[in-house]
Amino acid sequence: MPLLLRESHLHALLTMRELIPLMERTLAAFSTGAAVQPLRPVIPVDAHRGFLGVMPAYLVTQEAIGLKAVSVYPGNPARGLPSHLATILLVDAETGALLAVMDGRLVTEMRTAAVSAAVTARLAGRAVRELALLGAGVQARSHLHALREVAPLAGVRVWSRTRDAAERFAAEMHERLGLQVVAVRSPHDAVRGADVVCTVTSSTTPVLEGRWLEPGIHVNAVGAARPDWRELDVHAVARSRLFVDSRASVVAEAGDLVVPLQAGELAAAHIQAEVGEVFAGTHPGRTHPDEITLFESVGLAVEDVAAAKLAYERALARGIGDEISLA
Repeated sequence: MPLLLRESHLHALLTMRELIPLMERTLAAFSTGAAVQPLRPVIPVDAHRGFLGVMPAYLVTQEAIGLKAVSVYPGNPARGLPSHLATILLVDAETGALLAVMDGRLVTEMRTAAVSAAVTARLAGRAVRELALLGAGVQARSHLHALREVAPLAGVRVWSRTRDAAERFAAEMHERLGLQVVAVRSPHDAVRGADVVCTVTSSTTPVLEGRWLEPGIHVNAVGAARPDWRELDVHAVARSRLFVDSRASVVAEAGDLVVPLQAGELAAAHIQAEVGEVFAGTHPGRTHPDEITLFESVGLAVEDVAAAKLAYERALARGIGDEISLA
């Protein structure tokens, strides 16, 4: 019978330490033709400032097939709800039978940060000691946990448009992790002197300016997953060697690229490679310590089904989850 895996189950089944190399293998498979994934259709819900996306994928190398339905409502935190809510269906690749229904919110949170950590380990031009977080929400927390797995962080600076949110984040993460985490007053204050910057906002206007970027810095741009959302100005993208999770997806979905492409300020050829090509060894990635590297992430369904397959297999082995029947 199919399994129901709740968020509480997934906390016990998934770890960042295992997800980071899994995401590296998954993106390598995606970029070398071992996955089937169409562009996700997105239904806007303009009356409530949200949207619903449907993300199917078949990861051939892992015999993992399924789909995620994800809703994004930026106003939800004011209602006491997560901004991202999701459900994943995992099916048997051989028969099409349903294997599991599971919470997708935690999977999305963890796999997104795990991808950024894997990319940082490959593209950062120097030892990552200082981290800048632009945004103080769920993805900021997840990214901090993930980056600690691949970098000897010494200090973290966090900025949020809501000062109280940044201060709460700093206090919580300092107490929980024992790191020096400081809330700062401006994005520039956060970025100055950083080795890595993660933009993890739901902003519709740029929060990171290219003139702030120092030689050798690496940027993970995570939040601009819609054509009209932006976290980076044109100069930040233009100055950087640009890597993406999916060429097809970012030119259709990521506002950081869609807007300057439509305005003729950038060309699609500015994309150096998919990070899966770097992971697969078919592209060198960073070629000089002083390069500014940028990873533009919109999130891929193959990441979800790979994480879901791992969780399902672990659940079977450990006797975790609730059996359900749809009959």
